[in-house]
Amino acid sequence: MRITAYLLILLNCFLLLSACKETNTVKIDSDTTTTNSVVKPISISKSVLHDKVLGMLVGSAIGDAMGAPTEMWSRYNIQTEFGFVNKLDDMVRAPSPEGTWQMNLPAGGTTDDTRWKGLLTEFMLKEGSQFYQKGGADPYHFAEFIVDVYKDKIKDLKNTDSFSPAPFEEALMKMSWLQEWAVVAKPFSEKDLEGYAYALNHFYGGEPTCAGMLYAPMIGLVYPNDAANAYQAAYRLGIFDLGYARDITGLTAAMTAAAMAEDATSESILATLRDIDPNGYFNSRLVGRSAQRFYQDALYAVTSAKKMTKSDMDLSKIKLPYQGKDTLYFAQMQQLFDALDAKNEDMAFHPGEIHQINLTALLFTDFDFQKSMEFVINYGRDNDTVAAITGAILGAMHGYEKLPSKSAQTVLTVNKEQLGIDLEKMANQLTAFLIKEGKVVIL
Repeated sequence: MRITAYLLILLNCFLLLSACKETNTVKIDSDTTTTNSVVKPISISKSVLHDKVLGMLVGSAIGDAMGAPTEMWSRYNIQTEFGFVNKLDDMVRAPSPEGTWQMNLPAGGTTDDTRWKGLLTEFMLKEGSQFYQKGGADPYHFAEFIVDVYKDKIKDLKNTDSFSPAPFEEALMKMSWLQEWAVVAKPFSEKDLEGYAYALNHFYGGEPTCAGMLYAPMIGLVYPNDAANAYQAAYRLGIFDLGYARDITGLTAAMTAAAMAEDATSESILATLRDIDPNGYFNSRLVGRSAQRFYQDALYAVTSAKKMTKSDMDLSKIKLPYQGKDTLYFAQMQQLFDALDAKNEDMAFHPGEIHQINLTALLFTDFDFQKSMEFVINYGRDNDTVAAITGAILGAMHGYEKLPSKSAQTVLTVNKEQLGIDLEKMANQLTAFLIKEGKVVIL
């Protein structure tokens, strides 16, 4: 069987090279997904729509900000320095391209997870009606946009004029944030199949990553209550994803889209994981749908943990600082942390791991925002990215007014005043965008 498969690969490569012998580039078919299904726009008041849009943006930013001080930390280190994290905290960390861009940001500061929300807002507003074309937004336009932004950062670096090294370091860091992405986007935008394949398989060392998941909630946001088309649009823009990471990107967008419905429930959001599979992952030979296995692992682990009673508890196994709190809840949480540990990937930003932690948190806390944030942050690993995704879904579901008010206001203020990210302005722009494009009917 292996020999036959190998021969087929060689034959396909031969046919591809034969077809391309007259040119150095190959046209990549951008219409890889089915056409948009016609979905009746949801009827909603402008105030509720804006509340959900702002809730998604701020909910995601709260998650990012709560995780930023301990991003990639072990649970031991989190517990030693912070105890049990249940609020925003200052960041004692140096700047980095993917992390915070300022030294020791105050509580409420964010990382690249929030910057990607701003980047997608800029892209969608630039595309306008073109964003909703057949099959979703044009991936070539998206690739060109990334390349153009990267080039602008190169210009900023070249135009830096200072004796002090700090401005150069800042400009270089902002350029470095997108360098991996631009290397993949450039050959894609030029429709160079071989160059794109080569670059994609070197993206962050060739590891499957949560790349598309960073911006997938933004795509779900602009397809309110239209999970099927949100999946397709996100899948089409998942040009940085390897393997089933692209399916998880689509599902992340679908969950967010379902959460944007005024009557969204945990059941309606979770249903997207089963009901939406336009590319036939469930039918994959010998493998099936990997994303479904992550969901099943989360579901069975949570079901088992919730069956635990006080008589089943062994306090000696609880490594969390639970003193003075609900010991049963913390024992259940510890059991889930242990179950997740057994499934850890080599890289914490692996899409499967991110997806499974997100789903475990949602299921365990019954879609409660504050409890979900606490679960994700205290678990550790790539906690700011998971919390940004979980927070986006729950922020869209519950709306801004139901988010923790102190955390929400802190995130709004710090992002605007310290980082130049105006989440309220973005919410206003996206609300107007949805109305203009006819994605909602205003009551």
